[in-house]
Amino acid sequence: MSPENRVAYDLPSEKVECIESPASDSLTKKFLNFPVRFWKIRAIKKKFGSRLTLSFLEPANLFNVLTKSSTERVVLSFRGHYSNDISHSPFWGRGITKYLVVFLYKIAFRLFYNRADLMVAVSHSARKDLVENFHLDPRKIEVIYNPVFLDEVVSRSGEGLGEHEILFKFPTLITAGRLTKQKGQWYLLRVFRELKRFFGELKLLILGEGELRDYLVRLSFELGLRSYVWDRDDLSEEYDVYFLGFQSNPFKYLANSTLFVFPSLWEGFPNALLEALACGVPVVSSDCRSGPREILSPLTDFDYQTSVPEFAEYGVLMPPFEAKLKGADEPLDEVERMWVDVIAKLLRDEALRREYSLKGKERAKEFDIKVIAQKWKKVLEGCL
Repeated sequence: MSPENRVAYDLPSEKVECIESPASDSLTKKFLNFPVRFWKIRAIKKKFGSRLTLSFLEPANLFNVLTKSSTERVVLSFRGHYSNDISHSPFWGRGITKYLVVFLYKIAFRLFYNRADLMVAVSHSARKDLVENFHLDPRKIEVIYNPVFLDEVVSRSGEGLGEHEILFKFPTLITAGRLTKQKGQWYLLRVFRELKRFFGELKLLILGEGELRDYLVRLSFELGLRSYVWDRDDLSEEYDVYFLGFQSNPFKYLANSTLFVFPSLWEGFPNALLEALACGVPVVSSDCRSGPREILSPLTDFDYQTSVPEFAEYGVLMPPFEAKLKGADEPLDEVERMWVDVIAKLLRDEALRREYSLKGKERAKEFDIKVIAQKWKKVLEGCL
């Protein structure tokens, strides 16, 4: 497991119940784990006399609703855009296998999840997906956005950059997220190569680790870009692209960058986008499903997806890319060229960047943990 996937919670041991059934990538082991987890979760609920149980993601949602007692309220939380998550996941195979998995998911959702007392979706687009494609009861689904821990983000964004400070003498594009197909970083490399023709000193910082690391590093070299890799090279200001790996404090990098560029192909609700706004860096984002439009252009139709650059209220929304890996020799397509033009415009327009920086900080306040926690409190109290 990569460091960015490890999360440690400082909780008193007497308040934590572990079911001792570790996750597995094997479908066979998942099926074998199923009855073990079912009986252990039901036993835990009985032990504590659960009145209300809240679960996040799968399979926790499924176990939660299957172990529901007659005296218990069950709340399920959906953190992604499931149609995209399932259709693009390599874990479920291809062709007829993937079709079958989607079909079974839809049956399971409709049969079991509507037994829940309340369901919480992470965005309005995700809610619509659950209703239209998975037949969940719209009367039971609320929308609560992900929070940003604003005080922590602002505080940590002011920490020193250490040896990386030399990078910020130059105009800097930054993106953050796992090096995986969902995040579309190869498009950003192709766009960046074109931008270097006009902005010779421009740097690109990529934060994150993932299975596409080797492909992205190789592509950057094939594009003629000098690329630094965090665990391989000696740091200097002579590189064009900096693969910085996982950073426990990404906020100090965001706050010192010129633009945050977010080329994701799909999302549930992008925390990195919120954190960029909180750090005051202007944002250029794909108008992918789901989340960016609801964050950057909240007064527009969330079902709309732009086909041209849209200078929205809190950032720039761009036409999303195709979910297709590309090589260095393929010419830029129309969407990639739009991204080049818009990023170039923002690099040249300091006043526009300053306006988006100020507006972004104000928008981030609406997602502060104090605000979002009150929304959760209200819906959970309404279940009791």
